[in-house]
Amino acid sequence: MTKHSIPHELRNHLVDQIVKASPPGLYDTRVEEAMRAVPRHDFIPRASLELAYANQAVTIKDNPDPDALPLSCASQPDVVFFMLAQLGIQPGDNILEAGAGTGYNAALMRYLTGPAGSVTTLDYHEDVAAHARQRLDATGFGDVRVLTRDGALGAPEYAPYDRLIATVGVWDLPASWWEQLAVGGRMVLPLRWRGLTRSVGFVRETDRLRSESLATCGFLPMIGQDGEREGYVDESRLVKLYWDADQPIHPLSLRRSLAEAEEHLLWTDVVVAPEEPLDGIWLRLSALDPATCRITVRPEAFTGTAGLHRPAVPALSPALVEGDSLAYLVLEPVDVRSGKRYRLGAAGYGPAGQGLAERLSVQLRAWGNDRTLLPSIAAYPSGTPTGNPTDGQIIDKPSVRLVIAY
Repeated sequence: MTKHSIPHELRNHLVDQIVKASPPGLYDTRVEEAMRAVPRHDFIPRASLELAYANQAVTIKDNPDPDALPLSCASQPDVVFFMLAQLGIQPGDNILEAGAGTGYNAALMRYLTGPAGSVTTLDYHEDVAAHARQRLDATGFGDVRVLTRDGALGAPEYAPYDRLIATVGVWDLPASWWEQLAVGGRMVLPLRWRGLTRSVGFVRETDRLRSESLATCGFLPMIGQDGEREGYVDESRLVKLYWDADQPIHPLSLRRSLAEAEEHLLWTDVVVAPEEPLDGIWLRLSALDPATCRITVRPEAFTGTAGLHRPAVPALSPALVEGDSLAYLVLEPVDVRSGKRYRLGAAGYGPAGQGLAERLSVQLRAWGNDRTLLPSIAAYPSGTPTGNPTDGQIIDKPSVRLVIAY
């Protein structure tokens, strides 16, 4: 594509790339048609055509805190594609969206519902909602309802909904969404737990939501949900943990264990290619070990002779933390006949560091035996009895009980 390319050429080129790389099972020919028809650049008029049709998120509302995440973004187009594929919109559907953004996603959904359908989109920020309203009116989607309100409240005045989608990271599942989604309807949301985020496609059953699909994604967190915790381990603020409110994790209790850097390093026979995703390891840990959380380590902490072992992904690696001990995922290059590969292992620190490293290694080997297997996720209203805990890892949040199992 050259700088003289016209919008529809850029748009079709982007969609071609997205379709080619779409995750297995998450392709929908009607979503492809919608993304070729609806002009993304009209919803982000301040962006260049090249940026509008690049496969990346675009900030539309900055945060006054320079160290914080933006307040609103236009989602990355490939994520838009697979989330709408998860949603499975049918002609005539009544749809609720939490997080209006630019209005582009609502326009795609309105296109997919056809003349008999309807779309209601909500945003907490008045100026963001106003932008979405103006852009939808200007692009022929004036019948999309745009409401300025907390997305967690939903819009009961237009319920029940056949489809519900959140385009913000959701840590807890508001009770209002249960009430407003019809039995048999679908809900897609970027669900956050144990330091990770996955787009989960749920089907509403009488007493629960049952997952049908999972995909890796990243979204700005929903305003008003404060169940996620974070904290630095060391005085130099180089090592940081992210965990959930129900977990008894206290970063400062790990300070001595990391400062002494007495390392327990365990390597497995699990080998990965340079670009092979490691997301399934984290999913498996979250379903099978209650100590699972996230660790980020700045480069200064693992350089030099006395540093920590480098995490597999320094900015985003799974860890196990109990008391004054932790273990996290590591890798190292190895030479094999098929080319450069990486061997996976675990680095443990603290009195129980070796045991935690062994637990992590067990799950590495299990993942290595079946790298495509995904867990099932069931969501129940808070307080619902869910039977034998061995049926899956139970994670309780204020409004929802998750059961994650393999």
